[in-house]
Amino acid sequence: MTILVTGATGRVGRHLVQQLVSRGARVRALVRDPAKAGLPAGVEIAKGDLLDLDSLRAAFAGVNTLFLLNAVAGDEFTQALIALNVAREKGIERIVYQSVIHADRFVNVPHFAVKSGGERMIAGMGFGATILRPAYFIDNDLMINDVILDHGVYPMPIGSKGVAMVDARDIAEVAAIELIRRDRAPGKLPTETINLVGPDTLTGAGVAAIWSDVLGRPVVYGGDDPTGFEQNLATFMPKWMAYEMRLMAERYVSDGMVPNAGDVQRLTDLLGRPLHSYRDFAVEVAAKS
Repeated sequence: MTILVTGATGRVGRHLVQQLVSRGARVRALVRDPAKAGLPAGVEIAKGDLLDLDSLRAAFAGVNTLFLLNAVAGDEFTQALIALNVAREKGIERIVYQSVIHADRFVNVPHFAVKSGGERMIAGMGFGATILRPAYFIDNDLMINDVILDHGVYPMPIGSKGVAMVDARDIAEVAAIELIRRDRAPGKLPTETINLVGPDTLTGAGVAAIWSDVLGRPVVYGGDDPTGFEQNLATFMPKWMAYEMRLMAERYVSDGMVPNAGDVQRLTDLLGRPLHSYRDFAVEVAAKS
């Protein structure tokens, strides 16, 4: 049976495709530009995107199981609606959907509200699904390397409640396990939700301390005020998106992204290995600097 991966060239998607291929799955990847895809040999490439109905119908034809990821965009909810409707039209019943942790609580943050809507649509449309709810991506911090390394400041306003930062490789491997489990099952399986978190729940000061230790020089936390964060983001992304990221940061500060009891152990058992940690990431970054 064929597994279709949307977002196949993204941060999670590339790892996911490789994980599926290494497990012997038959993979089709939906990409906008096949010439730039750079995916492993044997992966079937379907050109298109989630707002191109003709290409979507062609990509979904003959698919048994779908990995659905809608990137943050102004039309993200429309993309989710169309993809799920076309999936049902093509007889696809098995889905792994990448949502976000606390999607049902952080409803003032647009892409959290969209993911919550996606979860409700999946439930209401009768799919059998695994809902993956990742916390903050560790590799988000690649975009602030220069500030950390050159200025000794950790500038992400994540507060003191704690954020369980997760590695994209762990997200992808769990997604692969769930896709194959559903794809190879004799029938549609019940829907379940998995929180995807890292091994440590970190504060802004705690992350700064990790960097100080890894680099061997002081790194300080830049504080909880998201104003500078929003202003910096607005220099290289649309202002509406920078504002959305600010709203998300405000929820980090007010609520945190704290895992439920048992989340870390569940993931460790599922993967059969320890989760990648933020310290691992910092060591890798420092080694390349």
